[in-house]
Amino acid sequence: MLSQPINVTFEVGSGRQVTIETGKLARQADGSVTVRQGNCIILATAVANKEPKEGQSFFPLTVDYQEKFASAGRIPGSFFKRESKLNDYEVLTSRLIDRALRPLFPEDYFCDVQILVTLMSSDPEVMPDALACLAASAALAVSDIPIQEYISEVRVARIDGQFVVNPYRSELAKADMDFIIGATQKNIMMVEGESKECLEEDLIKAIEIAHEAVKIQVEAQEKLRQLKGVTGKREYAKPDVDEALKAKVEGFAKDKVYAVAKGALAKHDRSDKFDEIGTELMEWLKQEYNVAEGESLDEKVKKQAKGFYSDLQYYVVRDMILNDRVRLDGRGLEDVRPLAMEIDVLPSPHGAALFTRGETQSITTVTLGTPLDELLVESAANSEYTKFILHYNFPPFSTGEVKMMRGPGRREVGHGNLAMRSLKQMMPGDDFPYTVRVVSDILESNGSSSMATVCAGSLALMDAGIPMPKHVSGVAMGLITKDGKFAVLTDILGDEDHLGDMDFKVTGTREGICGVQMDIKVDGLSMDIMRQALQQANRGRLHILDAMYNTIDAARSDVKPHAPRMVKLFIDKEFIGAVIGPGGKVIQEMQRETGTTINIEEKNNQGEVSIFGTKKESVDKAVSWIKGITAQPTVGDTYEATVKSIQPYGAFVEFLPGKQGLLHISEVSWKRLETLEGVLKEGDVVKVKLTGTDPKSGKFKLSRKILLPKPEGQQTSRPQE
Repeated sequence: MLSQPINVTFEVGSGRQVTIETGKLARQADGSVTVRQGNCIILATAVANKEPKEGQSFFPLTVDYQEKFASAGRIPGSFFKRESKLNDYEVLTSRLIDRALRPLFPEDYFCDVQILVTLMSSDPEVMPDALACLAASAALAVSDIPIQEYISEVRVARIDGQFVVNPYRSELAKADMDFIIGATQKNIMMVEGESKECLEEDLIKAIEIAHEAVKIQVEAQEKLRQLKGVTGKREYAKPDVDEALKAKVEGFAKDKVYAVAKGALAKHDRSDKFDEIGTELMEWLKQEYNVAEGESLDEKVKKQAKGFYSDLQYYVVRDMILNDRVRLDGRGLEDVRPLAMEIDVLPSPHGAALFTRGETQSITTVTLGTPLDELLVESAANSEYTKFILHYNFPPFSTGEVKMMRGPGRREVGHGNLAMRSLKQMMPGDDFPYTVRVVSDILESNGSSSMATVCAGSLALMDAGIPMPKHVSGVAMGLITKDGKFAVLTDILGDEDHLGDMDFKVTGTREGICGVQMDIKVDGLSMDIMRQALQQANRGRLHILDAMYNTIDAARSDVKPHAPRMVKLFIDKEFIGAVIGPGGKVIQEMQRETGTTINIEEKNNQGEVSIFGTKKESVDKAVSWIKGITAQPTVGDTYEATVKSIQPYGAFVEFLPGKQGLLHISEVSWKRLETLEGVLKEGDVVKVKLTGTDPKSGKFKLSRKILLPKPEGQQTSRPQE
């Protein structure tokens, strides 16, 4: 007999109902739920192996979020017409879930866990990323997989001065703060988002509001678990710990590790010293275990000893920072590493900057393109174009390693997205004509390379002549806690990121925060510690901004000479046809004669014309041409006219693009003329004045002689016939 579905319903935000259901779909998974709000339905499954793989020494968690195009009644646009690898939005949503869940599994749990979250039905007003983590956690809650706590995530946006939980998609356009916050019943676990220069206290307020909403969702998961009748967690094989061996390793290596940690060495020098101690440790253990000359330690002993030695480095460095208030490279807790910045470092890109902070370095380039270069950002429910693109590359040589070169990984997508969202806050509005691509290539990395990308990106954008009103900088913060003591670290190293309890990246201007990405690995982070971290980040951010303004204090007044020129015009929509011409004849002639690329489309009930060229003169010529087409002839105005044809009674001249009039023979000169031969010919440019229009035919009447001085006593030309 089939089991009956079980569900729990609760409200999120302003009376919006969310239902979690289990027992109906995907019942062979260890845990399976659907989460529904409106027409948005998300399926989440969780499956864990019963035993870890032999020799497994880390926790292999896999989280994949995918959107089915059928959920929005669409067919994928790819060649194969099926969903393929995850797009950036799906990768970013997967990371949001993974980063919040991973710290909640036991440290000694090494079984493979796979969480798959799938958008089955789409609602154009409901943002699925805010519900995906709830679905993943609920799938774990109705299983016996040994996660220690349940979590959820909510989006908090500030719209018209009011904080809204899980706003509708259409409401987000008016938001000046947009953050996703993940939390357990007791603690904040993850923060990610952007804002238009919000204050630190604004962010704290958003986090507090989000936590209250998350608590309701965690209670709903616990209720669903009880209704299903799940009572305990599965047992799992725990690694054997040889306490005697652990004590031997600590006794031999602790003081040596401490001496190296206190030595303020460079990254690779410090790593080499730790490796030397590790080699000495293995030789010493051979003697302790009476290993014969030429033979090796037992593999199990060797592996455990290496693990104990790695853990020892972790705890020694943490204690040193907490007790001595000194860091691995000799800095104090709030010190930022030495800074070096240059702009215009490459001759051919349209903008370039080199940013170095300690042993972290980014070279960032800016390329200016046309509207045809816009990027299509596509999800199941929504497709839109963006004119601002940022890509982050992390080659293996940046850390002195050899690795296969693949496509960008999830980390690269996530870091690039944080930098993009931060810099986007200072980009010019929709009337800015260029498509802008920023590429950050990390040349060295020892922590905070994403923040180096923000700083280098801001410098490169100003170097390219993008009219950014302010610089944006970023700094990565760390936290170490133990027995009530804590230390907040400014501008963390890679090792400090690994051994710390928090990775907190904050970007912004002198006036406020533009972007945040925070991951917390410990329980009980108080809002007081959060406030201290934010204030300390503010001081670090301002220190870096001062150096950036000393390098370039404002955007260049114009793009570089070799950069493409782009001008955007707005015309009345009734002129769109005149600019294009029959069969595209006019616009094609303009492009051919001026050497520019012209794009025209109707937007907001008017014509938007983008003109793109490699030379300023060419663009100016195209602008004048289009303005001429769209200009309304005014009686009394003077024009430069081109003679198009000669007739016995006068010349037809084009005085505005697409607009011709008759220059009667009597209006060519004050002297009476019998013919125009020898006076005017086709192609001549003459200055004429619009004297009137024929009320019946609407034809334009032009005069040249009226602009010439009238000779005294000379017979005037014959009148117009």
